[in-house]
Amino acid sequence: MEIEKVLKKKYQKAMVTGGAGFIGSHLCEALVNTGLKVVSIDNYIAGRHENVAHLKKFKNFQEVDCDVCDFESLKKHFDGVDVVFHNAAAKKNVSLADPRKDLAVNAGGTFNVLELSKTNKVKKLVHASTGSVYGEPIQFPQTEDHPLNPRSFYGVSKLAGEKYAALYEKLFYLDTTVLRYFHVFGPRQEFGEYGGVVAIFIRNMLNNEPITIFGDGTQQRSFTYVGDVVKANLLVAASEKTKGEAYNCASGLKITVKELADMVVEGFGKSSADIKYGDWLIGDIKEFEVDNSKIRSLGLEFSINFKEKLLETISQMKPYIGKVKPLEH
Repeated sequence: MEIEKVLKKKYQKAMVTGGAGFIGSHLCEALVNTGLKVVSIDNYIAGRHENVAHLKKFKNFQEVDCDVCDFESLKKHFDGVDVVFHNAAAKKNVSLADPRKDLAVNAGGTFNVLELSKTNKVKKLVHASTGSVYGEPIQFPQTEDHPLNPRSFYGVSKLAGEKYAALYEKLFYLDTTVLRYFHVFGPRQEFGEYGGVVAIFIRNMLNNEPITIFGDGTQQRSFTYVGDVVKANLLVAASEKTKGEAYNCASGLKITVKELADMVVEGFGKSSADIKYGDWLIGDIKEFEVDNSKIRSLGLEFSINFKEKLLETISQMKPYIGKVKPLEH
């Protein structure tokens, strides 16, 4: 049976926290198209109304301005919700500027979502985590059993969220599944100071800005297309095998940041660009060899033609040439 049909049979109403953000908006779009009622929760610090504007024409979509850290406000929107996709988070760069805010959102906000899911008898909660919970790899490939030794505030706060989810599964039998995202890219990705490196490099080229690489550019990334991340969310929500499990949600590709910069430059039809180098970022991981066999065993296949998806992303951003500016926070 198709995943969409399974979801429609199991659930009636879905909540997507961070629903107006990069990944969340794509997830809302997919869920709306299954016919489920969908409520998007976002405080619009990183999310954008434009990301979900095209969904307002659907009667089964509701957009709510709400912060997951505000328990009293959040609980008003759980009526009838039976599946939650928790994607609201403070991004990695936020943790460098404001570690307390990072902790409040990634740990405290997650606690609020879990508590309300328990109280309202939610059938399933899919928690978006990150590969940063592993820290620097000490064994290859990185399976889900790799030691969890985060090297950044972000990794620690996201691991706290994971541990809360696991605790609610054990103490209260709340059906939770953790997806550890790796370097997601694609349309609608934030391109401001808290955005992803792919979108930032594209913005640099659109605005004739220098591309800045932090470190020497040899650090590897497992860039994963946003469409595959959405499929992963729907798949684990539909499957009966995923209760209490954690999955690497990663393409398995290994691409250096310098290789990315060169491909972005090439994608704009240029042979060279102004590339500058800055200091290494705190907690930056240099090597990745991610094992995605566990989630692939459920039937998920990842897009492995990175260049093709990168060119699609560039093409979708090109109409904004001269208009793409960093987000204001």
